[in-house]
Amino acid sequence: MLRMSVAAREYLMLGDDIKIVFLGGSGKHMRIMIDAPRDINVVRSSVLEKNSTQEERAKLPRYYSEEEHPEKYKKKSNVIITGGKRENH
Repeated sequence: MLRMSVAAREYLMLGDDIKIVFLGGSGKHMRIMIDAPRDINVVRSSVLEKNSTQEERAKLPRYYSEEEHPEKYKKKSNVIITGGKRENH
């Protein structure tokens, strides 16, 4: 599974004919726009889970929340403040 950060108004292309535009959001909610052919079925996970039997729900993919950016991926700053002056190293 691919995980990435995107800015508002950026988009992803899935194949040649599916475009997902990230419109922005607030808090834990993100607004997206999906441009896909009519023959592609787009369904929210909550709807899938609500309208499925227990056996069907067990087969659905599960995603678990992760720490936003694990420490090993955070950019380290080499800024040292001496005598009230900021120096980059």
